[in-house]
Amino acid sequence: MKKSVTFKALYWDIAADLVFPPYFDENKKYPVIVSTHPIGSCKEQTSGNVYGKAFAEEGFVVLVPDASFQGESGGEPRFLEDPSFRVEDYSYAIDYLVTLPFVDEKRIGVLGICGAGGYSINATMKERRIKAVATLTGANYGRVMREFGDPIANLEAIAEQRTAEARGAALRVDQGLYPTVEAAEADNANIDLLEATKYYRTSRGESTNGVNKTLFSHNATAITWDAYNLAEKLLTQPLLVIVGGIPGGFGAYRDGFEIVRRAASTKKELVVIEGWSHYDLYDKPEPVKQALAKLIPFYQENL
Repeated sequence: MKKSVTFKALYWDIAADLVFPPYFDENKKYPVIVSTHPIGSCKEQTSGNVYGKAFAEEGFVVLVPDASFQGESGGEPRFLEDPSFRVEDYSYAIDYLVTLPFVDEKRIGVLGICGAGGYSINATMKERRIKAVATLTGANYGRVMREFGDPIANLEAIAEQRTAEARGAALRVDQGLYPTVEAAEADNANIDLLEATKYYRTSRGESTNGVNKTLFSHNATAITWDAYNLAEKLLTQPLLVIVGGIPGGFGAYRDGFEIVRRAASTKKELVVIEGWSHYDLYDKPEPVKQALAKLIPFYQENL
């Protein structure tokens, strides 16, 4: 059973799906997992229709939100990908969850997929209501943004565009992916960009709200942000990091090793799904099965 809900984030609403386990009883208390989508994605894709569904079937209540400024959530301007807002979304989600009588507020965990992996790590450091955090092919978005091109040149271009928009120019909204798989192949795209296109730009994973667009003039925060800052001091909750064994251009493989090394958590584990890549873990049955075989016991034990 699934219910569409909204909850407040400053002056706009966040849209989410609340997914219930079989034989749900509103008079009981349940552990909850907040399952959060990749950058450019939405709640209807892997965070909801694959992992959210699987967690609910195992007895968890699952909240699957759209990020602020994206999908069905509110917030202007649209297509903003700002780590500070993405991280704060977790606290707004928990503010909502603790008002629900069937939620056990002492058993709230999060899952972050792809870019949300870095966001969920960062949120867990400041949000002590999160009792366990897992990431699936999680990437440090700040590191990614600094490595794609010259960061200083990009910051200069962002400054010029923001000035232009302040003076009335049209907003610059960039496409995050190739328009077609053929275009990605013709450009000899790295494995992550090619497989992202195969997921988001075909019937395999495409969704009306998973548009992979970003507002260029507001990207400076991401370039100057680090998901793992202070992890040695502040990340103490149980941590599970799952990555595909085939490294890709987005760097989730090495980010996974880094955060497990740096985290202050006494209970932490890195799992490498050998023979599978970043986007295989989104929806392909065998790697998803392997990931869930680690994720479900992790949440059962720690929530």
